[in-house]
Amino acid sequence: MCGIVGYIGDDQAAPILLDGLEKLEYRGYDSAGIAVFDGKQIEIKKAKGRLKVLEELTHDGANMPGVVGIGHTRWATHGEPSDINAHPQYNKDKTIAVVHNGIIENYQKIKDKLTAKGYKFISETDTESVAQLLDYYYEGNPLEAIIKVMQRIEGSYSLGILFADHPDKVYAARKDSPLVAGIADDGSYIASDVTAILKHTRDVYYIDNQEIACLTKEGITFFNMDGEPVQKESKHIDWDANAAEKGGYEHFMLKEMYEQPKTVRDTMSPRIRKGHVVIDDLKMSDDDIRNIGRLHIVACGSAYHTGVTAKYVYEEMARIPTDVDVASEFRYRDPILDKNDLVLIISQSGETADTLAALRLAKEKGIRTLAIVNVVGSSIAREADEVMYTWAGPEIAVATTKAYSAQLICHYLLAIRFARARGEITDEQEQAYVADLEKLPDQIDMLLNNKKKIQKFANRYIGAKDIFFIGRGIDYAISMEGSLKLKEISYIHSEAYPAGELKHGTISLIEDGTLVAAIATQKKLYPKTVSNIVEVKTRGAFVLAVTNEGDTDMEEHADYVIYIPQTNQYFTNSLAIIPLQLFAYYVAVGKGCDVDKPRNLAKSVTVE
Repeated sequence: MCGIVGYIGDDQAAPILLDGLEKLEYRGYDSAGIAVFDGKQIEIKKAKGRLKVLEELTHDGANMPGVVGIGHTRWATHGEPSDINAHPQYNKDKTIAVVHNGIIENYQKIKDKLTAKGYKFISETDTESVAQLLDYYYEGNPLEAIIKVMQRIEGSYSLGILFADHPDKVYAARKDSPLVAGIADDGSYIASDVTAILKHTRDVYYIDNQEIACLTKEGITFFNMDGEPVQKESKHIDWDANAAEKGGYEHFMLKEMYEQPKTVRDTMSPRIRKGHVVIDDLKMSDDDIRNIGRLHIVACGSAYHTGVTAKYVYEEMARIPTDVDVASEFRYRDPILDKNDLVLIISQSGETADTLAALRLAKEKGIRTLAIVNVVGSSIAREADEVMYTWAGPEIAVATTKAYSAQLICHYLLAIRFARARGEITDEQEQAYVADLEKLPDQIDMLLNNKKKIQKFANRYIGAKDIFFIGRGIDYAISMEGSLKLKEISYIHSEAYPAGELKHGTISLIEDGTLVAAIATQKKLYPKTVSNIVEVKTRGAFVLAVTNEGDTDMEEHADYVIYIPQTNQYFTNSLAIIPLQLFAYYVAVGKGCDVDKPRNLAKSVTVE
């Protein structure tokens, strides 16, 4: 969840570190700091708050000379946000500096041991225990000290480390938390995300679990836990560097919403040929697909919501029994998995800690795994048996939009492929599904261009205290995502409910003027949802309805109606979610919220 960047080379390090940290702001943070070796000692500057505070403190890095350094944006876990708890953290003699992403689970034991030996701790962080433990083990050889520390600490971590005795090197280490290294003409880099170093290099190395990297300005050497050199191949990043910039949009979130037509097309088009779904990255044969006994979808947040939608599609179209689990719950319910089951893992970053742990549990049990991810070379992408990439490009805003839409497309394509292999649909049906899929990018574009109408409506609810979303079937899944978008960026209390559950307690929350967003895109459930709309209207609710073009009778029941273009019932989420994204965005903007970096949230959740 935190951001790490490091540099060693010919140029001044501090401005490079600050620029890299700026690219990592989307990950979520509450303080920032940098450490630079100035030729005599390691100097650290850090500050609570946004990165601009640190930039002002260091005069944009100008008053921290030196060509080697590490930087960090912290999302507080152990210890409140403060200057003292910000990273980097020193050892007792200020000769070792450490930045850390993750959680050291046994830090208290380490702290107690070192305190008994005379060490004094200044911060409340678990990270300081790493710096002090490095000091305890260090006898002149950084690699040996790092290996001993890695053998002792428990939990997840990626580390960037400076040793004052070795000012020509930056060290990095990793376990269960993402870290990449890159080489450019001007030196070597580390970062927790390639976006931080994309302007400098497109050739990166993904540091694997329990590996150590030693960076010099000439190159990078990798080691395993035995201290033996490891040969690694670099990966070339094809992202357009401008994709990580706002490009004239007020916010990354708005830009990424407008990128959804392209994202959907890029994810879908290479996998459709002559009216048929062909997924080259899926190595499962027709026999493998026919033998799937049960599908287990495991994900968090918005990715989980795509799984809720997909459950209906896999079960109805492909007739595969499907469970959907929040990743943080999956492991702890001791899931019953059969050898013929398929575990489908979904993650934008490919580093989500709970989702990665669920993947590893499935693999330990010998169950086949398939991942839908956006980041090439991420942990989930490397560890899953099979990978289907979403090709959404970098998504910077914390609240996902285009990655969500790309994940939906992957589900649709997989469902069609599975249904055809299992004999549940004909060639003609497959071609009809594909024809509807191919219309989606233009339909999404049309909905986005209707933003002024939604913006005007959103302005009426800037001061709302509670907003409720209701729907049935796939419409309930759409409601879940619409509610999440609103609450995470506007801070308005919002909940999603299956419309049929209203009478079981929820309807007591409805008061005069309460906004209820009702999603009604599923034909067979339409009359039932209309009945629920009448129920909340009777109790004073103001109803916003999202429904299909042609269902004009909805205007007799709802106060405000948004129509989406006609598409297959399975694919309506891809269209209905667009006005809900826009509604959430304009409510948040109207309230003056930090849309791209909402409070307390992080883009990549790399701790459990």
